[in-house]
Amino acid sequence: MSAYLHAVPDHDDLPVGTRLGRVARVDRGACDVLTAEGPVRAQTSAAVRAEAAADTERQPCSGDLVVLTEAGGHTQVAELLPRRTSVVRAAVAPGTSQRQVLAANVDVLAVCEPCLPDPDLGRVERLLALAWESGAEPVVVLTKADLAVDLDLLVADVATTALGIPVVAVSATQGTGVDEVRSLVGPGRVLAMVGASGAGKSTLVNALAGTEVMPTAELRADGKGRHTTAHRELVVLADGALLVDTPGLRSVGLATPDSLQQVFADIEALAADCRFNDCAHGAEPDCGVQAAIADGRLPQRRLDSWRKLQREAAYQARRTDARLRAAERDRWKAIQRQNRIPGRNRP
Repeated sequence: MSAYLHAVPDHDDLPVGTRLGRVARVDRGACDVLTAEGPVRAQTSAAVRAEAAADTERQPCSGDLVVLTEAGGHTQVAELLPRRTSVVRAAVAPGTSQRQVLAANVDVLAVCEPCLPDPDLGRVERLLALAWESGAEPVVVLTKADLAVDLDLLVADVATTALGIPVVAVSATQGTGVDEVRSLVGPGRVLAMVGASGAGKSTLVNALAGTEVMPTAELRADGKGRHTTAHRELVVLADGALLVDTPGLRSVGLATPDSLQQVFADIEALAADCRFNDCAHGAEPDCGVQAAIADGRLPQRRLDSWRKLQREAAYQARRTDARLRAAERDRWKAIQRQNRIPGRNRP
């Protein structure tokens, strides 16, 4: 059980009769929770369920620190503690603005992208925006490095997109690069992985763990990935480091446009040379961004990606604001109904 001692931090101010745990997996109103003594199965309390029903971001998630109590001979999740970081994707389904927490209290978020087929730079940019927004430290992990035709070229290409972020090439089957990824975390630190189906996340988790803890599958005949991880799960390594594998993401909505400033820092810097402060980097005269495209310093693809993600993030922010306004209206209507004097005419 020594590895589990690192799963939860020291917490001396808990109420008597309670203990601290870290959520490993959530399903059907119950959680697998890691404690200093080992894993336990815990039901979510009515208060936690009510909070989650009111706000989807308050649903327990892998990585969450929780307060456990004992009631009627059963362990119960009584409270979710505040999150240091949270990996959140905005809703992508039509008609909803709810957001989904993929992992909580993550220290390092690995954007996993396979070397075969060639890395999708637009997807890397989108996932890096998710990483910067989470508050975790981002890193790009190029998986299946043994299948790359020209690995050095692929790494250099991705590095021009992942500005200032480490890019690690890994072959989980051959063991190359695995130690470099392992060095990113230590006892009690959480490494989460995000990427498309077939990106090799589960294979990398198994390589880091030194044993098969997550199922894996081959690519489909069309080169697309298969969903092998159907849920988020936190795994404890022998040294006490923690890994979170997430299901493959077919779509990722961005919650706010703020993180794009870090992903596209090169465009932000070039924009300082534009004649107009509100330059749209189109047909305006003396545009620093268009000048960089003309002389080859900036790929047109990158500007197109920036514009697309800016539009999506702005749209998502408007949807979120509308949801919050509607929730506030409903709250005040409920208060007015409770305070209404019997017999008074309704307005």
